[in-house]
Amino acid sequence: MSDDKWMRMALAQAQRGARRGEVPVGAIVVLDGRVVGAGFNCPITSNDPTAHAEVVALRDAAFTLGNYRLLDCTLYVTLEPCGMCAGALVHARVKRVVYAASEPKAGVVDSRGQYFQSPWLNHQVISQSGVLATTAASQLSAFFKGRRAAKKTQASSK
Repeated sequence: MSDDKWMRMALAQAQRGARRGEVPVGAIVVLDGRVVGAGFNCPITSNDPTAHAEVVALRDAAFTLGNYRLLDCTLYVTLEPCGMCAGALVHARVKRVVYAASEPKAGVVDSRGQYFQSPWLNHQVISQSGVLATTAASQLSAFFKGRRAAKKTQASSK
């Protein structure tokens, strides 16, 4: 499968999160042409600040594979990883991360820094950006537009 097809699966995960009121970020972990882990943002519904899509997908993959080392795996995520998630990718020894939309406020792969190029890391993660970026950015924009409209409606009804 191509990166586009895998990213569409991550976008579907993001939509699952959006339906639950979570910021629509989705991720999947792929090994040898099959999905071994999947997740979407759920820090609000799980009361877990670490429940970002990437971390949820990594946990799922580690459980599926019976190993916390995710050697030769690729993680597809709809938004550029933050510092916590980038660190988790290094600790899991993920081979490659492919992300869709850039995150100019907190993304550390390219936007706010190049974390994976840090010389002190004991593992190098290969990164690729921009796969279905417009689709992912539109999904996020629509979610926040809907949230703002709901708040506006709620405020005007008071």
